Amino acid sequence: MLCYLTTGKHIALYWSVGTVLLLLAVTAPAALALGFLGASAARSRIAPLRWIGQLYIAIVRGVPDIAFFLFFVIALDQAFEWMRHQVKCPDWDAPIRQGSDFVVCDAAKLPLNSAPQWVHETYGFSLAVLTFAIVFGAFAANVLFGAMRAVPRAQIETAEAYGMTRRQSFWRVVVPQMWVYALPGLSNLWMVLVKATPLLFLLGVEDIVYWARELGGSKTPRFTDYPHGDWRMWYFLALLIFYLILTRVSEIALDRLMTRLTFGQATAGGEAQRKAAT
Repeated sequence: MLCYLTTGKHIALYWSVGTVLLLLAVTAPAALALGFLGASAARSRIAPLRWIGQLYIAIVRGVPDIAFFLFFVIALDQAFEWMRHQVKCPDWDAPIRQGSDFVVCDAAKLPLNSAPQWVHETYGFSLAVLTFAIVFGAFAANVLFGAMRAVPRAQIETAEAYGMTRRQSFWRVVVPQMWVYALPGLSNLWMVLVKATPLLFLLGVEDIVYWARELGGSKTPRFTDYPHGDWRMWYFLALLIFYLILTRVSEIALDRLMTRLTFGQATAGGEAQRKAAT
């Protein structure tokens, strides 16, 4: 059994755990940044910018996640190849859309056919990260937009009365305080993001779910190193334990962060800390 669990294919399974953790480490800040930009745009005084922010939030939140995941990977891939095609093949006279096919010159393809395997894998992973960031950024934008509006208006007016500009009051009053109101929603969003990582399997990335299915099945070419029956239940049980551990660690970290953010704040959490201290 030890030899079986240390085969090359199982090493790929263990590396796929790193793939999931890397996706979370990259996607979470990227989605938060997109969410902050979307929320800031949605509350902007400039009408076109406000419409763009509100439209971004409404469209992404109103469409099933899996539809966006499958759409964005194809759309982003074709958009990048189209831009490269315009630069590298300006003399191309054939239509790019040929029926249902999308055809560009060989120099514009991403990645190139001659590129090593790791380039193909990195490119696919990058598209997946960008897709995750766009989708979850819209949900983060909605959470942050509500958190910005939850900051008492009287504090903003007081800051402006002291001579602060609208931009200064935003960065010095609204932004520091909004995280207290946003963290519960962002915590839930983080848990949803953790549970959404198996969608990498649908995006063509060989993640932990892909390897669990391949190595646990009895009729796939991945199990030939050690023939066995249908062991998918045990592989998916290990997968379940992995995600339970990950979510539990996340809960502990988020609770500590919430305690730190509410310290000294005029919120229910801050009041509870003051009472406990006295």
